[in-house]
Amino acid sequence: MKCVFVLLLVLAFAVPARGHEESAANEMATAANNLIASFSPDQKAASLFAMDHDHRLDWHYIPKARKGTTLKEMTAQQRHLTTALLAASLSAKGLVKTSNIMSLEEVLKRIEALNPQATRDPELYHVSIFGEPGPGKTWGWRFEGHHLSLSFTIVDGMHISSTPSMMGTNPDIVLDGPHKGLQILADEESIARELAKSLSTNQKSEAVINATAPADILSGNRRKISPFEPAGIGWKGLNGDQQKLIWKLVKTYVERARGEIAEADLEKITAAGQDNIHFAWAGGFERGQGHYYRIQGPTFLIEYDNTQNNANHIHCVYRDFKEDFGEDLLQRHYEQAHSDKR
Repeated sequence: MKCVFVLLLVLAFAVPARGHEESAANEMATAANNLIASFSPDQKAASLFAMDHDHRLDWHYIPKARKGTTLKEMTAQQRHLTTALLAASLSAKGLVKTSNIMSLEEVLKRIEALNPQATRDPELYHVSIFGEPGPGKTWGWRFEGHHLSLSFTIVDGMHISSTPSMMGTNPDIVLDGPHKGLQILADEESIARELAKSLSTNQKSEAVINATAPADILSGNRRKISPFEPAGIGWKGLNGDQQKLIWKLVKTYVERARGEIAEADLEKITAAGQDNIHFAWAGGFERGQGHYYRIQGPTFLIEYDNTQNNANHIHCVYRDFKEDFGEDLLQRHYEQAHSDKR
């Protein structure tokens, strides 16, 4: 895996930070087709699906049996081509987080060495491709395994959805061994805690929705989500420095995807109104205490939970109410196709 990690970094910084979504879509399609061309007939049967296949919406972040071809089942060349597809889809930071999350499986293997039922493998991450990648085409792909589910939907070769985008870590902070101190989702935790601890007593009375954090993110692995009832403190209830912190936190999630995709998402979130964004907190404020937070705007939901394994086990997700799996984009695509046939 060391050579794969080095290639991750090289390819990540080679991807342009800004540009048009169409250019990003074309690069993703080229990378996907290079991988497909390397597949054996059996691998194609395992990994290629129609856009309307139920598997496209069947996502999860727990260890489980999955469809798709795993890194373990790939040749060295195919693993590099998968890395290239990830590099075409993610930002540099998103790519590094992805690689490090996979590497935690080795840490868990050592921690759980005495558990004969534990199965931890940094190569049990699956690739599925939906539809036919290409310029002007509508297609999608997903990379998924324990604590990682990255879905991309490309519509008409120019509009891209990068949600649901789920990342998790166990442990959040590696407590001992050769990787002691590694904390992959540090920003997701530290920025939120800084914001929460900066709240005044009156602000906390609005922001804190429960003294105890839930056991997991409330949206789970639902295929489609609806907004929660607005809860917590609104944007206008925060001072200028606090507003900067919450926006920095939103960008931490959105900017997992490559620049062109993230830029379009941030423009959409801004257009829907920052004044309509709410921040909610549950649980303790100190490291080691179980905690949860939620950021919700008119178009998006961010959820974070760190309660398991003595509050050293994170699940966090970025969702779009209309464009998860490209749903709204696809609906408009199909409506236009139907209209053109009249």
